[in-house]
Amino acid sequence: MPDPLNANCHCISLDGAALERHFREAMLREGSLPEFLVGREHLFAPYPVFANQAQWNAMRAVVASAHEVMALPAFQHEALAGAPWPDQHTLSAMMAFDFHPEPAGAKLIEINTNAGGAYLAALLAESQRDACAEMGPALAMPTSGREAPARWLDDFLNEWRLARGERPLRSVRIVDDRPAEQFLYPEFLLFRALFRRAGIECGIADPAELVYAGGTLRHGAQAVDLVYNRCTDFTLHEAPHSALREAYLADAVVLTPSPRHHALYADKRRLVRLSDADFLARIGAPAAARQVLAAHVPPARLVTANNADALWDARRQYFFKPFAGYASRGAYRGEGLTRRVWAGIVASGEYIAQAYAPPPTRRATPADDAPQLKFDLRCVSYGAAIRLLSARLYQGQTTNLRTIAGGLASVFVLADGAGAPRVLTQ
Repeated sequence: MPDPLNANCHCISLDGAALERHFREAMLREGSLPEFLVGREHLFAPYPVFANQAQWNAMRAVVASAHEVMALPAFQHEALAGAPWPDQHTLSAMMAFDFHPEPAGAKLIEINTNAGGAYLAALLAESQRDACAEMGPALAMPTSGREAPARWLDDFLNEWRLARGERPLRSVRIVDDRPAEQFLYPEFLLFRALFRRAGIECGIADPAELVYAGGTLRHGAQAVDLVYNRCTDFTLHEAPHSALREAYLADAVVLTPSPRHHALYADKRRLVRLSDADFLARIGAPAAARQVLAAHVPPARLVTANNADALWDARRQYFFKPFAGYASRGAYRGEGLTRRVWAGIVASGEYIAQAYAPPPTRRATPADDAPQLKFDLRCVSYGAAIRLLSARLYQGQTTNLRTIAGGLASVFVLADGAGAPRVLTQ
């Protein structure tokens, strides 16, 4: 059942004119929002979602504890065993921790090194129309959409400093396969404008357009210093990514997020270890971090031939995810599995079974017969610092940004001690 605010409160809503204005300003007036929303009509949810202080506290504690554990040498030794990736001493810009909130906490569902939609969510957060006279004083955004882009720029600059010291950053490329065809292409344009406003030469490139020769990665005639990597080929093993892979292996370009970051943070096997109390104790994880992770990370285990029968019998209790999955691709809710799909999961040897943590729901609109949409909460972070809290509303098994009245949503947190609202009539 949804909580009272997510069930009944629709007094805060999207201010479309403000969103269009913020988008135009952030883009250096290179394009309009209506133009980019063609084919993306359900990118932005018309109403925000609500969380409570306990949920926000839990998410902050998990992000901090996970980073504390993942920094331990023993954790990194296992996660990176046999990997050829150079250590550029970077932290991975634009990470995301995804949660399903519970009444007094939140369950960590995934860690991603590619937080798509963050810049768009930041503009959305600054474009909310608040008519909630009754609850308004008790509600607040714990992160600032207005401040987030500048902080992200600082994060990329820090990635550069960690890898290259005080050398000036001159050239950046935002890289993805067929970038202009990507659903979140407008976000690439926003980040390009962000770098250009800072006086840094920046372009958007398909990795197949990059050339590595003579110790330099180039895009056309331009030498590239840093790549903001949006590719979902996380090991860069596909042929169009060969130049980027070679330059990265030679430490000829600063790459963030990188294959090393994915292996350390976002490979789904890390969720198995973060939920393994014995392993965490064995590698010397602090007791406080172990306590936080035990409370908020659903138990996960590798799917193997040895445990396949037991997992099949208990499949309704699990969500099955591929090690290198993204955007919920290849993920399955156990209750809907067929024998054929299950045989493929087991044969692949590349899946985890994560205890199912049901998503919360939000009534889509004020109408009495409006559908209940599922949602998750996303903490976009740099190291342990959370830069933006946002949400995604959806129907079906997984987030999709294509649901009527769904999409990216802002998040308001109810202060401790604030009473539940009465049911409001719209």
